[in-house]
Amino acid sequence: MEADKYLKLIDEELSRLPDYVNEYRLGTNHAITTTYQYLTEIRRFMDWLRTSGLVDAKSNREIPTSVLEHLRRDDIMLYIDHLRHTTNAQGRVNSPTSINRSINALRSLFKFLTITADNNDGEPYFERNVMLKINSLNDTKTLNYRAHALAAHMYRGQMKFDFIDFIENRYPKVCDKRSLPAYRRNKERDIAIVALILGTGIRVSETANVNVNDINWQQQMLDVTRKGGQKDSVPIAPWAVKYVQDYRDLRAQRYGATKKDQAFFLTVYQGKTRRITANAIERMVKKYSTAFGHPLTPHKLRHTLASELYDVTKDQVLVSQQLGQKGTSATDLYTHVDQKEQKAALREISEQANQTSQNE
Repeated sequence: MEADKYLKLIDEELSRLPDYVNEYRLGTNHAITTTYQYLTEIRRFMDWLRTSGLVDAKSNREIPTSVLEHLRRDDIMLYIDHLRHTTNAQGRVNSPTSINRSINALRSLFKFLTITADNNDGEPYFERNVMLKINSLNDTKTLNYRAHALAAHMYRGQMKFDFIDFIENRYPKVCDKRSLPAYRRNKERDIAIVALILGTGIRVSETANVNVNDINWQQQMLDVTRKGGQKDSVPIAPWAVKYVQDYRDLRAQRYGATKKDQAFFLTVYQGKTRRITANAIERMVKKYSTAFGHPLTPHKLRHTLASELYDVTKDQVLVSQQLGQKGTSATDLYTHVDQKEQKAALREISEQANQTSQNE
């Protein structure tokens, strides 16, 4: 149902965009929510191109690729400045995060048009990619600040086991009694999803896309299709395997799954067995974590694994491999989550200062 809603929204955006943007949509492998967000940002950019006079077109659909080909860096920077001074639906000025989403959407489109696309001659639409000259906005918060805020929204150590225990044993005592039938039907599946994210660090979209044959039970490994369709394989934390197996053992009977149902995590909607959606997982985690008293998203469960893995290994490369990231820049944040070393160093400096003052 959620996917149908986004497909309708995507169609609405595409109806206001040039045909080559639909080619871009078909030629990329983004999550459905990311696709919708990117199309919205592309449409907003093309709206601005017309209102700013950089293109003479009556509608966005009439904007040719030649306009994008000849845009200058100053043109893009003017658009970014426009975003900096534009308010959003809540009446607030766009944050650096919102503006960076616009930049990322345009980078994705320009990459497709200059590298991936095959026009009628088997070549990309054009070669000059102005977005290569555009940097993302710097976050105004330091890594320490962001890490401290992040640490408050993670389930590190014993807390992750307390959360699973809460879902398994305490949630039915605090939830709306009308939701108990659905809870009892899906309890093992929901715990398995939470455990798998905490035990592998995979994204919510990757979790929804797990198939039966993706799990190697003997080696405790999970095959993952990453962003862009890249294949990966990651180990599953041994503690998490039991919860995933518990769900596996009742999956067929509980959800009426047959051999044709390759999706591992299932739901039943209007009497039909279907793959659970990423949005349904988002709502499920929010429901349980809010009742637990520490609301978070599936992405924060992913952060939890990354933080704990770095804490044990001190190896950013290993963490980035587990998360399916191409570099280590995104894992810098996890090196600051646990500030024990910083605090220990400051204590040592204080002790040295006290000794010096006593000697004087």
